[in-house]
Amino acid sequence: MVKLLIFLGFIQIRQKGSHIFFAHPDGRTTVVPCHNDDLGRGLIRKILRDIDLSVPDYERLKKEL
Repeated sequence: MVKLLIFLGFIQIRQKGSHIFFAHPDGRTTVVPCHNDDLGRGLIRKILRDIDLSVPDYERLKKEL
């Protein structure tokens, strides 16, 4: 998820513990936990809502990266 956000133009603005805060120049922001586990489906959907990205677009971009 971190690679995808960077690819989309998000910038890591800070990290607090195991959570990384990202911001985009257009004002969108999100927080991604940095654990060794996979992200849950609900958390992925929350991040996608935060960054205004649809699930099909996410799947397509995930395959490209």
